[in-house]
Amino acid sequence: MQRHLISAADLTRDDAVLILDTAEEMARVADRPIKKLPTLRGRTVVNLFFEDSTRTRISFEAAEKRLSADVINFTAKGSSVSKGESLKDTAQTLEAMGVDAVVIRHGASGAPYRLATSGWIDAHVINAGDGTHQHPTQALLDAFTMRRRLVGRDSGIGKDLDGRRITLVGDVLHSRVARSNVDLLHTLGAHVTLVAPPTLLPVGVETWPCEVSYDLDSTLPKSDAVMMLRVQRERMNAAFFPTEREYSRRYGLDGDRMAKMPEHAIVMHPGPMVRGMEITAEVADSDRCTVVEQVTNGVSIRMAVLYLLLGGNEPAQTRTEEK
Repeated sequence: MQRHLISAADLTRDDAVLILDTAEEMARVADRPIKKLPTLRGRTVVNLFFEDSTRTRISFEAAEKRLSADVINFTAKGSSVSKGESLKDTAQTLEAMGVDAVVIRHGASGAPYRLATSGWIDAHVINAGDGTHQHPTQALLDAFTMRRRLVGRDSGIGKDLDGRRITLVGDVLHSRVARSNVDLLHTLGAHVTLVAPPTLLPVGVETWPCEVSYDLDSTLPKSDAVMMLRVQRERMNAAFFPTEREYSRRYGLDGDRMAKMPEHAIVMHPGPMVRGMEITAEVADSDRCTVVEQVTNGVSIRMAVLYLLLGGNEPAQTRTEEK
């Protein structure tokens, strides 16, 4: 493992499989009466969130506390950032406090990389989402969920997603989740297809290691997993499609479309879901939808990343002999 986790593109196949395997061990901690490991006792981790977040922030905090780390939660609202303090000054304040790791979410693409390479701080840096750039732990938890569902919980140990066909649907242009997933799934050997209206595809998408389609119905029958992406209105400064109804008709996933998928195929969503637009309630609440499972797996993945960056470079062994 490298010193920081900034981008899913930085991970080799061995790095990614090591994280997934370690997360499988961390998931066993959740089955214990006391859901704690002493691995990061005495270490301090700061959750530095300049953007609003529910799932990611709580997930990281749960992971840090299960590893016995001391946790400091920092939000831009109510801090000196709202008074104009720069990222550099905030980082130097944290450095003066002697923190060991910083989990950062920022609205500007590249902010975590800047923090990691600037010399402002000597801590490990984990990217929890930066602008429309990357969200590596989301891609890892998605891959972990796919491996568990498509390969198997125990039989998947040591394996990647070679040959699996994954379809990502929706607002690719504004999605750091899409970028991270394309990078990681390609590294793990999966075949990725992006499905979106032309207006919601980024410039240069033809250079990405994936295929592009504008027809959702033709890709569903050959997909092992279909991930629906949220339409990110808060990042839009123009009209990217005529109406919500038109978008839903062309690119929304409903029961009829789900029926076209193979029986083993799963439906995924990074959340938060906009029910009735990109996904119907019937699909979101079905057994094939892994949204809640992804949240659970997110804690295990983030425990694994923190363990490997701060605790050690070998897979965790959490099993204890039965007395």
